[in-house]
Formats: sequence, C-alpha cells, structure tokens
Amino acid sequence: MALMTTTHLLYLHGFRSSPQSMKAQKVAARVAAQHPGAVWWCPQLPPSPAQAMAMVMQGTAHWPRSAMAVVGSSLGGFYARWLALQNGCRAVLLNPAAHPARDLGRYIGEQTHWHNPQQNFFFQPDYVDELRTLEHDIARLAAQQPAKPAQQFAIVAQGDEVLDWREMQAFCAGGVVRLLPGSDHAISDFDDHIDAMFNFLHLAD
Repeated sequence: MALMTTTHLLYLHGFRSSPQSMKAQKVAARVAAQHPGAVWWCPQLPPSPAQAMAMVMQGTAHWPRSAMAVVGSSLGGFYARWLALQNGCRAVLLNPAAHPARDLGRYIGEQTHWHNPQQNFFFQPDYVDELRTLEHDIARLAAQQPAKPAQQFAIVAQGDEVLDWREMQAFCAGGVVRLLPGSDHAISDFDDHIDAMFNFLHLAD
C-alpha cells in the first residue's frame, strides 16, 4: 500500500518548552532543507490547555485532514494524540505525557520557560481541570478509534527521568512504538531516530 504523503506538519512542544527546543529545531531544519514544499507550523503554545488546543484547531482548520500530521513532545505528545483523534490525522508522539492532569498538578504557580528564563507564566489550577477534560476526550475517542500502525508512531525512552515509560507505552498502544532501552526525556539521541520518524511522515518534497 502506498504511503500517504504529508503536506502539512504541525509540531507541539512540551510543558515550559518552546519552538526553540532541540527536537523542534531539528525537525524544522530538516523540513526546510529536504521538504520545502511542506507547510510547517510550530507555534508557541499558551499555558492554558484549552486555549492551546483551540489555537491549533483554529490554525489547522483549513488543513487537509488526510494529508496533515502532528508531532508532539511530552505534554505536546499528549496534545498531539488529542488532535489526531479530533481530526483523524497521523501523529508522532515523542515521550508523550500520558497523565498530565495528575503529573502537572504539583506545578501550579509561577513557572519559567526552559529556553528563556526571563519569561514567566502562571500555571493555574483551572489548567489541571482542562487537562482532565482532554484526557476524558482521549479515552472516549480512543475507544471508538483505536490507534493503528499507519496512523501513529511513537518514540518512548525507557531511560526517561520524568515520565514512566510503561505508562507512555500504554498510551501509545495500537500504533508503532520505537522503544529505546536508554535515552532520556529530551531524547538526546534524537539524531539516531529522526530518519525513522520522517520515514513514517512521508513528507512532500
């Protein structure tokens, strides 16, 4: 079966991260160098999960669902799973947060961005409720539309120091999971796996 070509690619960064993250920058550079015909968007996401998803839904409203894909890292991987279920598009999940409502509850309060510590934001209690709503959406939609190998590709590091790889593996069930015996949350050896990711995406030239 011929691979569907991706013409529009969205990248969603993680909690406290930005389009300046290592993986986002590497993906952006490769798209620019090898796939200049593809539409690329990597927005700075607002701290509110509801606002973040409303923004990406609006920004991709006119994208062709069968020819778009989303890549997400950590919290962005959770968002990518939600977006893929909403749109029926392909998704790449990089060490995705499986239970962000549980895990991010302890971060309520003033936070700084990893790549610009001078920039602060306040993570509000309501945001945990918004994450819980998205988790319920994922559970409901995933029961109706289980992930398939042609639609979902994940990279999960057993050496992740932030998230439990077993929970991530379960979150990615049904799709292709590239399970790394070591590595870390940032996937510092991303260069070793980017080819596999792009092979799955099959981006337009």
